[in-house]
Amino acid sequence: MQVLDEVREALAEGRGVVALESTIISHGLPRPDNARLAREFEQAVRDGGAVPATVAVIDGEALVGLDDKALDRLANDESAVKVSVRELAAVAARGGVGSTTVAATAHLAASAGITVFATGGLGGVHRGAADTFDESADLTTLSRTGVLVVCAGVKSILDVGATLERLETLGVGVLGYRTDRFPGFYLADSGHDVGWRVESADEVAAILAARARVGTTDLGLVLANPIATEDELDHDLHDRLLESGLGAAERDGVHGKDVTPYLLDWFHRESGGESLRANVALVRANARLAAEVATAYAGLTAGRTS
Repeated sequence: MQVLDEVREALAEGRGVVALESTIISHGLPRPDNARLAREFEQAVRDGGAVPATVAVIDGEALVGLDDKALDRLANDESAVKVSVRELAAVAARGGVGSTTVAATAHLAASAGITVFATGGLGGVHRGAADTFDESADLTTLSRTGVLVVCAGVKSILDVGATLERLETLGVGVLGYRTDRFPGFYLADSGHDVGWRVESADEVAAILAARARVGTTDLGLVLANPIATEDELDHDLHDRLLESGLGAAERDGVHGKDVTPYLLDWFHRESGGESLRANVALVRANARLAAEVATAYAGLTAGRTS
């Protein structure tokens, strides 16, 4: 694993660092805008006072922090594959190029000593999981990886209620940032409650620091940051797209793990770009909030190892 010099220096000096996943660069955003937007997400971290560390695998090397050359390579290499934790060794051994999911990013970030991580949405329990056992590795990875993931909840195309139940079972804490309701990615409210509400980055940092006193530093935390009202997908449009997308998936014989990427593509195509606009807005907001939390946490832990 190689840690970018800027990131290594920030960690050594006790400054705030925010890890960023890279699946959105290679698989979530259209070319050629993806490289520009990736740099905007990094800038949002800088604007919040922290150092960004986008995570990816380039030529078999796990990188924590990308320079311009590596970022452009990832954004334009059509051979790049999505890499979760279980694929990391295979991609590394074959010298491949991979964009890291939430699970893989959390794993590599924690290995590098980074505690705060920003993404768009957390993976979760898929619809019909009682039959397919389809559940994102994001959840189990967080049950053994002591990072805070700042996200806009989980996509409403997943089983949100089941996802929250699994997080509880796995011991992963869920905090709502200035909200009592768990967000649904494109929507600020998924229809489910959040048990713990926090009002500031300082409050989140205090919770992160308290883990050392109660022995839970090896467990992940989720900070659910709802999309801003002005950036939400229109509710009626969202509901129509979800209903029509589920119907289309059934018609086309799409089942199991293939349903989620099918529905995401359906949303992108059928919304005329509105879902993509919402996606970009919420990632930018999450990156900025994560930077504020990382900076506050660095201030609390200065002079000691977290």
